[in-house]
Amino acid sequence: MTLTAPDPAHNLHPRTWRLALPAETNLINANQNLHYRRKADLIKVIRQAAWATARHHKIPPLQRAHIYYVIHPDTKTRRRDPGNWSPSAKAAVDGLVDAGVLPDDNHERLLGPDPRIGPPIKGSQLVLIITDLDQIPPEHLAHLNPPTLPGDPR
Repeated sequence: MTLTAPDPAHNLHPRTWRLALPAETNLINANQNLHYRRKADLIKVIRQAAWATARHHKIPPLQRAHIYYVIHPDTKTRRRDPGNWSPSAKAAVDGLVDAGVLPDDNHERLLGPDPRIGPPIKGSQLVLIITDLDQIPPEHLAHLNPPTLPGDPR
């Protein structure tokens, strides 16, 4: 692999925002067996919290973004698989679309959300890290989202 010198037209430090939903927001875990109405209520709360937090922090409209989420599980939680909180992350990303941060959360606009685990806190917390992909040099972007290889069924 050949590395090229950074293009001065590209920012070496793309714009990034840390969006922490309020601590003790009830999150959805994929392992929960929730009644559909209860799940819908939780999705609505997470979505509205993400919308309000994005508006409060005045995150500008982005055309493309990479998002990873950090789950800070409750101190009482023993098993800590960050991917299990993907329903919460999906609801939060939908709140970002509602707030106008992204025009859509499809594969052309959004890379992620990718799960990470953070230290436990009382009540748990979901944090989104949002990076503007339009400020990342193409050669670095390829590392985040590798192109399809010949013979790949995608």
